[in-house]
Amino acid sequence: MGIFSKTCEYAVRAVFFIAQRTADGSRAGIKEIAVNIDSPEHFLAKILQDLSKRGIIQSVKGPNGGFYLDAQSLARPLSDVIEAVEGGGIFRDCGLGLKECSSKNPCPLHHDFLDVRNRLQNMLESITIGQFNEDLNLGFVVLKK
Repeated sequence: MGIFSKTCEYAVRAVFFIAQRTADGSRAGIKEIAVNIDSPEHFLAKILQDLSKRGIIQSVKGPNGGFYLDAQSLARPLSDVIEAVEGGGIFRDCGLGLKECSSKNPCPLHHDFLDVRNRLQNMLESITIGQFNEDLNLGFVVLKK
């Protein structure tokens, strides 16, 4: 079990796969992406359409079309993908889901969770989308279970 929703997991894996394919100037089709990240194609198509509308990934329609990332997108922090899918609340909301949790009115996990949440946000803001291309190409990291 991951810390992100299934939608977010597929989005991140898809973006990493597209980044890897973009490195050599290729574009990736929805079927290819779905197979390589072990995702349901129809569900993934909706995710990628949303990421494209938000400008995180780019797409071209037609027989030579597909998804790709330009240089600006490759340099974006991974936190942009997370926030596009999960919303900014993942870096602000209470770990127990309470609406009124704050430093003045903390839940039992507030102080510890605040530290974990801040470290997660800092990590995701320091990782770029294109950062893992070489490791993916060499097989040091994987996108499929």
